[in-house]
Order: sequence, then structure tokens, then C-alpha cells
Amino acid sequence: MTDHALRLLRQDAHLTELAAFPFDFDLRRADHGEPVRLASGGPLRPVAGDDTGGTYFVCADGSVLYADSEGSAGIIGSTVDEALEIMIGLPGWRDHLDLSPADGPEQILARVAETEEEFREDYGIDEARPELRAALGLSERSPVELIALLHTALLRTEPDFLLLNAEEGCAYDLLDRHPRPPLWEPVLAQGRADLAALRAGDRAVWDATAEDPVRRRLALRAAQFDRADGDPELLRHLLRHEAASSMTDELRLAAVLVGLRGHAEDLPLLHEVRETDFDTACGLSELPGRDADGAALLEWAEGLDESLFGTDPSDEPPSTWTELAADQGLAELARTALIRRLDEIEMDQSVLRSPGAPKALNASPLRALSREFEQLGDRGQALRAQRLYAVLQDTAWDRVSARLTQARLERETGQLARAGATLVALREILAFPADDSLRYWQGVNLGRFIAEEHYALARDLADANLLEEARAALVAADGIRGELSGAAATAVRELAEDVAERVEDPRNLG
Repeated sequence: MTDHALRLLRQDAHLTELAAFPFDFDLRRADHGEPVRLASGGPLRPVAGDDTGGTYFVCADGSVLYADSEGSAGIIGSTVDEALEIMIGLPGWRDHLDLSPADGPEQILARVAETEEEFREDYGIDEARPELRAALGLSERSPVELIALLHTALLRTEPDFLLLNAEEGCAYDLLDRHPRPPLWEPVLAQGRADLAALRAGDRAVWDATAEDPVRRRLALRAAQFDRADGDPELLRHLLRHEAASSMTDELRLAAVLVGLRGHAEDLPLLHEVRETDFDTACGLSELPGRDADGAALLEWAEGLDESLFGTDPSDEPPSTWTELAADQGLAELARTALIRRLDEIEMDQSVLRSPGAPKALNASPLRALSREFEQLGDRGQALRAQRLYAVLQDTAWDRVSARLTQARLERETGQLARAGATLVALREILAFPADDSLRYWQGVNLGRFIAEEHYALARDLADANLLEEARAALVAADGIRGELSGAAATAVRELAEDVAERVEDPRNLG
């Protein structure tokens, strides 16, 4: 984690020129041209650019992130010194992004030699390279070693260094196209390790895994995709403990995995779990009766297994893995997958088409994305998903509900003017709904929530010393409250009085 070479470049004009030409690392080109940020929120410091419009950034851990002008980005070194070693040793490094150690020394050396020969026709790299290396104190490494360093760095880009357009929120493409492991592999790593220990009879792991809700869920998922004849006892153990979480997908999975053995003697346990609470009773309602035989139990389990589970992790809904990633604290892994999914939908809404109704768009994945982003604490991306979701709603009720959430997210991210505009659009739908789905909105929770959001905006505007806007929002809030039924209006009375006092007397702001 050193930028020794960078300091030397900044102190010596000749070295600055040499780095800029022929090695295209120009300290005078550090303006990227558009605002960018890391999805993780980590610091990002531009230090140089190249003659194609690309920019070199230094991240918090010293890693160098290169972003080109075409919307691609990637880590190219663990330090500035390492990145400069690669750029000086491989002046055509951008042409070698597809190479990896797996290609072998012969192919690597041949590709590099071919590229360098082209450079020699226009640039004096043979004279400049040893001079710059010596002045900066950089090692002379073989092209094979440099390709290995570059390849390792590129693979570190996601999830911790995902670059976003700061205004639009969409992600840059990966600079390289090397294959990455599917999301489920890192997410399931802990579950696979625990499953192996459970099978080995490690009693400490038996207790620790069963008592930890996240580890228990992961172990059950691992058992879903790696089934073994000797698992019944550990599956029963996990099933008993998972019942404490009420009706989860993993509880149903555990019941199915136990039932797939077709042992009628497991029915008393399954019914005990089923009777844990109302939700489990509903979720396992199709379970065969206590006096059923093993064949009936097996038929039930096989049916659910085929429709809900199976043995291929790539068939699982993406939300399974993003939620499990978030639950383990792998926030950036989850965030990266969610942003990539949202980008895909934003670029091509046809991915929302349902097989059974090819002309209709199913916008529910966008609502799910918005909720998952909120759970990660990323309201900016949640808002981005919610705005697209709101545009795709058909009924007046759904349009109002979607814009209500949109307005809340805008307010919570400090976009008070946009929140006000969204609530204006919401009120227009209430006034001219175009269908009868909103005919009872004044007497249900939706009406109450609409009023509360208007008052919340008025409060936040007042807190921001935007008193004229706050008073306008308060008038709109009172108008909504005036349309509510008695019970709904009463529910927001205290909030209305508090906000009115804050708006009308700025001394009460706090």
C-alpha cells in the first residue's frame, strides 16, 4: 500500500512527461469528465488519465481503479507502484485484458512481443522503460508475471470496487471478460463448510449451526444441492431448530428434505413443526396426515421439491442468494448483484415479460429490488428501482402506492423538491383516477399513509428552513386529512398538530 512512485512523479517534471508518453499515465488528465463513485461508498481519488479519456483512481486500500471513456472499469493493481509496473512493463496492457496465467507462458510472451513491436514503431519504449523504472524504483518483472498481477487485480474489481455513474446510479461494465464464479458459490461457502462438519459428527458445529439462524439456513441450502443418504439425523436436527423462525423457505426446504426419505416415522416430527404457529400451519398445510404411509409422505415431498427447490443452485431465484449474502454481512456482494440486475432491467425492460403473457410486463422484480436495496441501507438504488416500478403501474391504486413509496425515498435521501413533485403527481391521480380502484382510499390505511407522508415532507421542509414550501406541503397535507374518514383522520391528528406547530413557528424546529 505505497504510492512512492506517484510521489516521485509529482516531484519531477521530466518523469511526469515520461510517464505520460509513451506509457500514457498523465497526471494532468485526472478529470474523468463525469461524476463517478464506488457503490460501496468508499473514497475514490483521481490521480491521472490517458489520451483516450480514461482515468486512474486510487481507492481506500491503495488499489488502482482504471475507468475508460466507454463505460468500463476495473482494478489494475493493488498499489500505484504495482499498476505502474504493469503499465511500464506492458505498455499495451489494454490489449491483454483477455490474457490470464491459464494461457501459458508461450502464448503470453508471443502476444506481448507482438504488441510491443507495434509500439516500437511509434514510441521509444526501449529507451524510456529502463529510465523510468530506475527513477521510480520499480522492479523489472517478466511479461508472464505482469499478466498474472493484472489478472489477479482485475478479478478483485467486484464486489468492493464497483464503479457507478454518480448521477444515474448505473454501474460501469467490467473492464475484462474473465469468468467469475456464480453468486451462489461465495454465498454458500459457509453452509458447505458447516454441512461437511455436521456430516463428520462435530457436535460443537451441530449446536452452533442449529442455534444460528443464518448458518442454519445456509447449511440447509447446502444440503439442498448436495444430498446424501446419511443426512436424515442432521436434517431433523436443523428442522427442529428452524421451526423457531416460523414459516421460512428454509423450514419448508428442511421438511421436504426430511420427507424425501419416505419414512412414515418422520410424520410426527413434521406435524409437530407444522403446529408451531399459524404461519407454519398454513405453509405446511398439504402435509399428509399423521397416519399416512411413507409413500404419501414421499409423494408430497417430491411434489414440493420439483416445484420449489431442486438440486441446481443456478435455478434458484437471484433473491435467494442476495438475501443470504446480505444476512451474512456480505453487503457489497449483494449490492453488486442487485445493481447489475437493476441495470439489466433498465436497459431492456423486455426481461420483465412473463412467459404466459408476453405482451405484459411484470414489474414485481423492481419492487423486490427496491426493498432489498432498502434492507441494505442503499436508499439511492432503492429509489432508482422504485421510480422505474412506479412508471410501470397500471391501476390508479398501484400508481398511488408506488409514488407514495417513491416520495418517501426521495424525502429520506434529501430530494425534498422531487418528493414534493411526486406527491403533486400522486394527488392528481387521486383527483382523476381513471378507474375505480381508489374508490375507498379515504377509509383505509392507504389514505392515512398518504396524509402522513405529506406531513413528513412539510416537517422536513421546515427543518431545512424552506418555510414557504413547508407551508404549501402542510396545506396539501391538511387537504388530504380532510378527505379521510373519521378513524383515519384521527390516526394522523397528533402528527398534523405537531407539524403545524413546527411549520408555523420556526422557533420550534429542532
